Amino acid sequence: MKIALLSDVHANLRALEACLAHAAAQGAGRLAVLGDLVGYGAQPAEVVRRIRGLAGEGAIVLKGNHDEYAVAPPAQALSLDQSGAAWTHERLDKDALDFLAALPLTAAIDTALLVHASADAPERWHYVDNERRAEASLDAACLNPAVRYVFCGHVHAQTLYFRGAGQGLMRFEPTPGVPIPVPQHRRWIATVGSVGQPRDGNTRAMYALFDAARAELTFHRVAYDHLAAAADIRAAGLPAYFAERLEAGL
Repeated sequence: MKIALLSDVHANLRALEACLAHAAAQGAGRLAVLGDLVGYGAQPAEVVRRIRGLAGEGAIVLKGNHDEYAVAPPAQALSLDQSGAAWTHERLDKDALDFLAALPLTAAIDTALLVHASADAPERWHYVDNERRAEASLDAACLNPAVRYVFCGHVHAQTLYFRGAGQGLMRFEPTPGVPIPVPQHRRWIATVGSVGQPRDGNTRAMYALFDAARAELTFHRVAYDHLAAAADIRAAGLPAYFAERLEAGL
Protein backbone atom coordinates (compact mmCIF):
# COMPACT_ATOMS: atom_id res chain seq x y z
CA MET A 1 0.00 0.00 0.00
CA LYS A 2 1.15 3.52 -0.80
CA ILE A 3 0.73 5.98 2.06
CA ALA A 4 0.61 9.72 1.35
CA LEU A 5 2.35 11.64 4.13
CA LEU A 6 1.17 15.25 4.41
CA SER A 7 2.14 17.74 7.08
CA ASP A 8 1.94 21.43 7.94
CA VAL A 9 -1.12 22.28 5.87
CA HIS A 10 -1.42 25.59 7.73
CA ALA A 11 -4.97 26.45 6.72
CA ASN A 12 -4.03 26.47 3.03
CA LEU A 13 -6.93 24.67 1.38
CA ARG A 14 -5.67 25.28 -2.15
CA ALA A 15 -2.37 23.54 -1.45
CA LEU A 16 -4.10 20.70 0.40
CA GLU A 17 -6.46 19.94 -2.47
CA ALA A 18 -3.58 20.00 -4.96
CA CYS A 19 -1.59 17.50 -2.90
CA LEU A 20 -4.60 15.23 -2.35
CA ALA A 21 -5.29 15.15 -6.09
CA HIS A 22 -1.63 14.44 -6.85
CA ALA A 23 -1.47 11.65 -4.27
CA ALA A 24 -4.60 10.03 -5.67
CA ALA A 25 -3.07 10.10 -9.15
CA GLN A 26 0.04 8.40 -7.74
CA GLY A 27 -2.09 5.55 -6.39
CA ALA A 28 -2.05 6.44 -2.68
CA GLY A 29 -4.28 4.05 -0.80
CA ARG A 30 -4.07 5.74 2.58
CA LEU A 31 -3.46 9.22 3.95
CA ALA A 32 -1.64 10.45 7.03
CA VAL A 33 -1.67 14.11 8.08
CA LEU A 34 1.20 14.79 10.47
CA GLY A 35 -0.13 17.86 12.24
CA ASP A 36 -0.37 21.64 11.91
CA LEU A 37 -3.67 21.66 10.08
CA VAL A 38 -4.04 25.35 10.93
CA GLY A 39 -1.96 28.46 11.53
CA TYR A 40 -0.76 31.20 9.14
CA GLY A 41 -3.36 30.54 6.41
CA ALA A 42 -6.80 32.00 5.77
CA GLN A 43 -8.97 28.88 5.72
CA PRO A 44 -8.70 27.07 9.06
CA ALA A 45 -12.36 26.04 9.25
CA GLU A 46 -12.39 24.73 5.69
CA VAL A 47 -9.16 22.78 6.15
CA VAL A 48 -10.26 21.21 9.43
CA ARG A 49 -13.60 20.27 7.89
CA ARG A 50 -11.85 18.64 4.93
CA ILE A 51 -9.40 16.71 7.07
CA ARG A 52 -12.12 15.63 9.50
CA GLY A 53 -13.85 14.12 6.48
CA LEU A 54 -10.66 12.32 5.49
CA ALA A 55 -10.27 11.02 9.04
CA GLY A 56 -13.78 9.63 8.80
CA GLU A 57 -12.62 7.72 5.72
CA GLY A 58 -9.63 6.22 7.53
CA ALA A 59 -6.90 8.86 7.35
CA ILE A 60 -4.53 9.15 10.28
CA VAL A 61 -4.38 12.70 11.65
CA LEU A 62 -1.92 13.94 14.27
CA LYS A 63 -1.71 17.10 16.37
CA GLY A 64 0.86 19.81 15.71
CA ASN A 65 1.90 22.80 17.76
CA HIS A 66 -0.31 25.20 15.77
CA ASP A 67 -3.31 22.96 16.37
CA GLU A 68 -2.59 23.10 20.09
CA TYR A 69 -2.26 26.90 19.98
CA ALA A 70 -5.57 27.19 18.13
CA VAL A 71 -7.39 25.16 20.78
CA ALA A 72 -5.97 27.22 23.66
CA PRO A 73 -4.43 30.46 22.38
CA PRO A 74 -1.78 31.91 24.68
CA ALA A 75 -2.84 35.07 26.48
CA GLN A 76 0.15 36.84 24.97
CA ALA A 77 1.77 35.64 21.75
CA LEU A 78 5.46 35.06 22.42
CA SER A 79 6.44 34.02 18.92
CA LEU A 80 5.41 34.26 15.29
CA ASP A 81 4.07 30.71 15.60
CA GLN A 82 1.56 31.87 18.21
CA SER A 83 0.63 35.22 16.67
CA GLY A 84 -2.40 34.03 14.68
CA ALA A 85 -3.71 31.54 17.22
CA ALA A 86 -6.51 33.73 18.60
CA TRP A 87 -7.67 34.63 15.07
CA THR A 88 -7.77 30.95 14.14
CA HIS A 89 -9.55 29.99 17.37
CA GLU A 90 -12.34 32.48 16.69
CA ARG A 91 -13.00 30.93 13.28
CA LEU A 92 -13.34 27.35 14.46
CA ASP A 93 -16.58 26.00 15.89
CA LYS A 94 -16.76 23.69 18.88
CA ASP A 95 -16.69 20.53 16.79
CA ALA A 96 -13.54 21.65 14.99
CA LEU A 97 -11.83 22.66 18.24
CA ASP A 98 -12.80 19.37 19.90
CA PHE A 99 -11.41 17.49 16.90
CA LEU A 100 -8.06 19.29 17.14
CA ALA A 101 -7.89 18.88 20.91
CA ALA A 102 -8.41 15.12 20.67
CA LEU A 103 -5.74 14.47 18.04
CA PRO A 104 -2.88 12.18 19.13
CA LEU A 105 0.77 13.20 19.08
CA THR A 106 1.95 9.95 17.47
CA ALA A 107 0.60 7.01 15.54
CA ALA A 108 2.02 3.79 14.14
CA ILE A 109 1.51 2.05 10.81
CA ASP A 110 3.21 -1.35 10.76
CA THR A 111 6.96 -0.56 10.97
CA ALA A 112 6.56 3.23 10.77
CA LEU A 113 6.11 5.77 13.57
CA LEU A 114 4.36 9.01 12.65
CA VAL A 115 4.90 12.20 14.65
CA HIS A 116 4.62 15.93 14.01
CA ALA A 117 7.95 16.96 15.54
CA SER A 118 10.44 14.69 17.31
CA ALA A 119 9.70 11.25 18.72
CA ASP A 120 11.91 11.76 21.78
CA ALA A 121 9.52 14.35 23.26
CA PRO A 122 6.63 14.93 20.86
CA GLU A 123 4.88 17.37 23.20
CA ARG A 124 7.91 19.70 23.26
CA TRP A 125 7.90 20.32 19.50
CA HIS A 126 11.62 19.84 18.87
CA TYR A 127 12.69 20.50 15.28
CA VAL A 128 14.32 17.58 13.48
CA ASP A 129 16.56 19.84 11.42
CA ASN A 130 20.02 18.30 11.75
CA GLU A 131 21.70 14.92 12.25
CA ARG A 132 21.85 15.25 16.02
CA ARG A 133 18.15 15.97 16.39
CA ALA A 134 17.29 13.25 13.86
CA GLU A 135 19.32 10.74 15.83
CA ALA A 136 17.56 11.62 19.10
CA SER A 137 14.18 11.17 17.45
CA LEU A 138 15.12 7.92 15.74
CA ASP A 139 16.68 6.46 18.88
CA ALA A 140 13.54 7.21 20.88
CA ALA A 141 11.27 5.68 18.25
CA CYS A 142 13.43 2.59 17.93
CA LEU A 143 13.03 1.69 21.58
CA ASN A 144 10.27 -0.26 19.89
CA PRO A 145 12.35 -2.75 17.87
CA ALA A 146 9.61 -3.09 15.26
CA VAL A 147 10.09 0.53 14.11
CA ARG A 148 12.22 0.96 10.98
CA TYR A 149 10.90 4.32 9.79
CA VAL A 150 10.01 7.63 11.43
CA PHE A 151 8.05 10.18 9.41
CA CYS A 152 7.62 13.72 10.72
CA GLY A 153 6.92 17.30 9.65
CA HIS A 154 7.34 20.59 11.53
CA VAL A 155 10.53 21.81 9.82
CA HIS A 156 8.92 22.63 6.42
CA ALA A 157 11.75 20.90 4.56
CA GLN A 158 12.19 17.55 2.84
CA THR A 159 15.14 15.58 4.17
CA LEU A 160 15.98 11.93 4.70
CA TYR A 161 18.36 10.61 7.34
CA PHE A 162 19.56 7.03 7.76
CA ARG A 163 21.93 5.10 9.93
CA GLY A 164 24.93 4.05 7.89
CA ALA A 165 27.74 1.64 8.65
CA GLY A 166 29.02 3.88 11.47
CA GLN A 167 27.24 5.05 14.60
CA GLY A 168 26.01 8.44 13.39
CA LEU A 169 23.23 9.32 10.95
CA MET A 170 23.78 10.29 7.35
CA ARG A 171 21.76 13.03 5.66
CA PHE A 172 20.32 12.76 2.16
CA GLU A 173 18.72 15.55 0.14
CA PRO A 174 16.03 14.02 -2.10
CA THR A 175 15.18 14.91 -5.68
CA PRO A 176 11.42 15.47 -6.09
CA GLY A 177 9.64 12.68 -7.92
CA VAL A 178 12.55 10.22 -7.73
CA PRO A 179 11.84 7.09 -5.63
CA ILE A 180 14.44 6.36 -2.95
CA PRO A 181 15.01 2.77 -1.81
CA VAL A 182 14.55 2.57 1.97
CA PRO A 183 15.19 -1.12 2.81
CA GLN A 184 14.19 -2.35 6.23
CA HIS A 185 17.66 -3.57 7.18
CA ARG A 186 18.42 0.11 7.91
CA ARG A 187 16.50 2.60 10.04
CA TRP A 188 15.27 5.82 8.47
CA ILE A 189 13.83 9.16 9.52
CA ALA A 190 12.30 11.62 7.08
CA THR A 191 10.85 15.11 7.31
CA VAL A 192 8.14 15.16 4.66
CA GLY A 193 7.92 18.94 4.15
CA SER A 194 5.02 21.35 4.30
CA VAL A 195 1.88 21.22 2.20
CA GLY A 196 0.82 24.78 2.89
CA GLN A 197 3.94 26.73 3.78
CA PRO A 198 7.13 25.72 1.88
CA ARG A 199 10.21 27.64 3.01
CA ASP A 200 13.03 26.69 0.67
CA GLY A 201 12.49 29.35 -1.96
CA ASN A 202 10.23 27.06 -3.98
CA THR A 203 6.52 27.89 -3.88
CA ARG A 204 5.32 24.39 -4.72
CA ALA A 205 3.58 22.37 -2.00
CA MET A 206 5.36 19.37 -0.45
CA TYR A 207 4.37 15.87 0.57
CA ALA A 208 5.87 12.37 0.47
CA LEU A 209 4.64 8.97 -0.66
CA PHE A 210 5.76 5.82 1.13
CA ASP A 211 5.42 2.54 -0.77
CA ALA A 212 5.74 -0.05 1.98
CA ALA A 213 5.56 -3.04 -0.36
CA ARG A 214 8.47 -1.79 -2.48
CA ALA A 215 10.30 -0.12 0.44
CA GLU A 216 10.50 3.17 -1.46
CA LEU A 217 9.97 6.76 -0.40
CA THR A 218 9.26 9.50 -2.94
CA PHE A 219 9.22 13.19 -2.08
CA HIS A 220 6.90 15.27 -4.24
CA ARG A 221 6.47 18.96 -5.07
CA VAL A 222 3.08 20.08 -6.36
CA ALA A 223 2.26 23.36 -8.07
CA TYR A 224 -0.89 25.17 -6.92
CA ASP A 225 -2.24 28.71 -7.07
CA HIS A 226 -0.02 30.11 -4.35
CA LEU A 227 -0.73 33.69 -5.39
CA ALA A 228 -4.44 33.15 -4.80
CA ALA A 229 -3.64 31.61 -1.41
CA ALA A 230 -1.59 34.70 -0.56
CA ALA A 231 -4.48 36.91 -1.67
CA ASP A 232 -6.78 34.92 0.63
CA ILE A 233 -4.49 35.78 3.55
CA ARG A 234 -4.54 39.48 2.75
CA ALA A 235 -8.32 39.48 2.30
CA ALA A 236 -8.72 37.82 5.69
CA GLY A 237 -6.81 40.64 7.36
CA LEU A 238 -3.94 38.45 8.54
CA PRO A 239 -0.39 39.85 8.66
CA ALA A 240 0.94 40.60 5.19
CA TYR A 241 4.12 38.72 6.08
CA PHE A 242 2.17 35.45 5.98
CA ALA A 243 1.13 36.21 2.41
CA GLU A 244 4.62 37.27 1.40
CA ARG A 245 5.99 33.96 2.58
CA LEU A 246 3.69 32.06 0.25
CA GLU A 247 4.55 34.34 -2.65
CA ALA A 248 8.29 33.72 -2.19
CA GLY A 249 8.20 30.19 -0.76
CA LEU A 250 10.02 31.35 2.35
